[in-house]
Amino acid sequence: MLLVVVSYCLWNIQCYTERLTVLQGSTAFGFRILIPKGFSIPTGQCGTVGKDLRQLFAYEDMNQFSRGFPMKVLLLPEAVESTGATMYCGSLYYQRKRSRTLIRYDLASETLASRRNLPHAGFHGQYPYSWEGYIDIDLAVDEQGLWAIYSTSKAKGAIVLSQLDTESLEVKRSWETKIRKNSVANAFMVCGRLYTVASYTAANTTINHVFDTATKASRDLSVTFKNKYRYNSMVDYNHTQRKLFAWDNFYMVTYDVRVGGASK
Repeated sequence: MLLVVVSYCLWNIQCYTERLTVLQGSTAFGFRILIPKGFSIPTGQCGTVGKDLRQLFAYEDMNQFSRGFPMKVLLLPEAVESTGATMYCGSLYYQRKRSRTLIRYDLASETLASRRNLPHAGFHGQYPYSWEGYIDIDLAVDEQGLWAIYSTSKAKGAIVLSQLDTESLEVKRSWETKIRKNSVANAFMVCGRLYTVASYTAANTTINHVFDTATKASRDLSVTFKNKYRYNSMVDYNHTQRKLFAWDNFYMVTYDVRVGGASK
């Protein structure tokens, strides 16, 4: 298994193809995380970015999810700030509303497991993506663990990327890129590389930048990416299925990841 993962991570992303529109939701904004078999599927929804969001909807399987009837609704201990939440090893990770505080919520015990401020991180509209929405801190997961995508006053709005300890939420390592956070629509991690999406409204846009934490090098890309419903407020990578999941204007959409061309 390790050899397969390493081999996969030696290649660059070549393209994404829309695979399936899973569900038409009741809200324009939200986040959706698909986790491995054996866990429920959690989804958060917020009708208007900036309003309190504390509910987490859990689904038994994809069939139940597609029908839109949750088996359980969890009440989170603190309100969520925008759509930057993610899941890793049975915990939900999210940014507390109007703060740089990160929270780890354990799904098994339904309790707050840890919290920590992300040092110097901008929040509540200081350094959002181009679609705004207060997504100043975007949490992501890939084959190498848990990441925070954000910016600081020192970085002057450029994306800062930090790898976090999954238990304590402490920053393990950080990288400062030259990619302006408000110039891109969204970002996600694959194999220790940061990828950015150029537009959230253009039907035909691109994956336009990549930053490699192993080499500390960045370069421009032009990989086709489609926003079928023309308002994509979340893009997350699921490393167990090697797919992207997006929340695109009331619709939750999945994309297959295709790779090609060895990384330099």
